[in-house]
Amino acid sequence: MARFDLTPAEKLAYSLTDCNLGKGVTMNRQSNTPSDVPVIPRNREHHIADALTRDWYDNHPFKTAWYNSMSITFPLGEKFFIDSVRAFSDQVTDPKLQEEIRGFCGQEGFHRREHDRYNRTLCQLRGYDLQYLEGRLAKKLAFTRKMLSPLEQLAVTAALEHITAILAESGLDPDNPDALSMDPAMRELWDWHAVEELEHKSVAFDVYRAVGGTDKMRRKVMRRTIFFLLLDFTVGTAHMLRRDGKVWSPRLWLQGCRFLFGKNGVYRRVWPAYREWFKDGFHPWQRDTRALLSNWEQAQAPAT
Repeated sequence: MARFDLTPAEKLAYSLTDCNLGKGVTMNRQSNTPSDVPVIPRNREHHIADALTRDWYDNHPFKTAWYNSMSITFPLGEKFFIDSVRAFSDQVTDPKLQEEIRGFCGQEGFHRREHDRYNRTLCQLRGYDLQYLEGRLAKKLAFTRKMLSPLEQLAVTAALEHITAILAESGLDPDNPDALSMDPAMRELWDWHAVEELEHKSVAFDVYRAVGGTDKMRRKVMRRTIFFLLLDFTVGTAHMLRRDGKVWSPRLWLQGCRFLFGKNGVYRRVWPAYREWFKDGFHPWQRDTRALLSNWEQAQAPAT
């Protein structure tokens, strides 16, 4: 994946957004999303009920359950993201970042709606317990809101947005070995979601930096956040496989481990990008994913 570095002047302006410049005055430049990447919501509806009746990812129970379990986390998670960013919107002085916050909330709102439909339809068709799956997450988020400060909650959002962005980047990569393994309707939904995750991948991060968030806090928060996120994915996958009568298959779990941790596994592919979060001077757009956005837009042109 191509990368680009900020110019010295941009690095200086970016670093100053995190500093107190005497009597609370800060640099007006707070957004670092490239100017040619608009954060614009696309109000799309996806008709996926037929695909959800079967193992729509490579005709494989584990791969399908893992993606379905990821979807379960989105409606409540994205509500948390929107709330944590909006809590600081009145402290943002950069008109460009203010506009990106509005686009971020719109995109996440549509994602939340579509994945809520996805999850309800999935659980009705296949007998999964949505109340159990979402209930675990709801309790965790309630605890997070109670125990963490608003700035720490924003750090959680920035961390999770990085994770969704690198998963999106991997999913859209034309070299992804599983790129053509999805049911077409499901591929359309996941690609739409992935593209918008890449477009707004630095919005929460830029807000966090603009209001005084530190590198120390964001690193600390990421270490905790990744553990609970992967735990949610695992619990959701196990629940779905249990309801499907396949949870006790060692062969299936071995295939699942290869899917996640093998040479071209999901977690293996995103590991280098995940580690970049902990580097000094990190910014999400140091991973230049504009080519992936352009490829997707070009593919949409005939349909449009």
